[in-house]
Amino acid sequence: MYKQLTLWDTASLCSDNKFKFIDLFCGMGGFRIAFERNNCDCVFSSDIDLFAQKTYAANFNEVPFGDITKIDEKDIPNHDIICAGFPCQSFSIAGKRLGFNDTRGTLFFDVARIIKEKQPKAFILENVKGITNHDNGNTLQTILNTLSDLGYDFKYKVLNAKDYNVPQHRERWYCIGFRKDLNISIDNFCFPEPQEFTNKLENLIDSFAEDNYYISDTCDNNIKKYVKEKSINVKNDTLAYEVRASRCQFKNDGISPCLTAKMGTGGNNVPIVIEQQRRLTERECLRIMGYPETYKINKGAQTYKQIGNSVVVPIITLLANEIVRILKKED
Repeated sequence: MYKQLTLWDTASLCSDNKFKFIDLFCGMGGFRIAFERNNCDCVFSSDIDLFAQKTYAANFNEVPFGDITKIDEKDIPNHDIICAGFPCQSFSIAGKRLGFNDTRGTLFFDVARIIKEKQPKAFILENVKGITNHDNGNTLQTILNTLSDLGYDFKYKVLNAKDYNVPQHRERWYCIGFRKDLNISIDNFCFPEPQEFTNKLENLIDSFAEDNYYISDTCDNNIKKYVKEKSINVKNDTLAYEVRASRCQFKNDGISPCLTAKMGTGGNNVPIVIEQQRRLTERECLRIMGYPETYKINKGAQTYKQIGNSVVVPIITLLANEIVRILKKED
């Protein structure tokens, strides 16, 4: 049904007047949506998760390549921009300032070896906020040392989705870089200014859901207990999360808690719409990540997991717009 591209097919997918990008650890394709909105062409995608591959194929009509650690960087098509929301693994020898060699054994090494071979004009990296202080800052310093050794100027910042009209408290680290020989001043790149908050959570929550989204009586009783104890004024978009017999958290400000991959493990890890006594649906979670309503999804634990691992599409779109603006000016 879907096309599995060969490495040779991808080289001819785009026209020469568009910037080409590759989508590493592509997941659901949030980076791809953002850069295609900015008139760029994806020439390669990769993700090891078979469920994510199926979701990606349903929406982009091509199956991503699998394990990036098994793909020779020489076989990847030339491109202008590399996108990578790479998983943050422990850097066993981080902090020894060995540059490129410091990253071996981590998935960031695969990003680095592709950059080293293909020398794209720009990159965009995304990770959890915790990368800034992981291993007392050694992990981040190793990454930055490597990017500098590879010949790139860069800047990074932690952005929160709620500051960009996305109703979710989701802080993520974003790093943008340009190849030094392009003579692009990294100071010309501007992270987006916070936006007015108009996209309220209540507008993204449906008035009903199918029966299988409703919570158990035990869960409902636990929530009611803590609503009473904490004097929570329950509104139509008040969410409960981390619901346990001994603990319950609430979001009552029109903003969702951070959606995480733990949603795919079942239990009460998916935020609960208290007034309707049910979990958020997959479609509602997608809206809270800024995905378009036309995005195709299945139902179930694997979809919740993919959403939690994904990127906030509106933020990536803003960053992509600024990267493309600068590259066009350079051209």
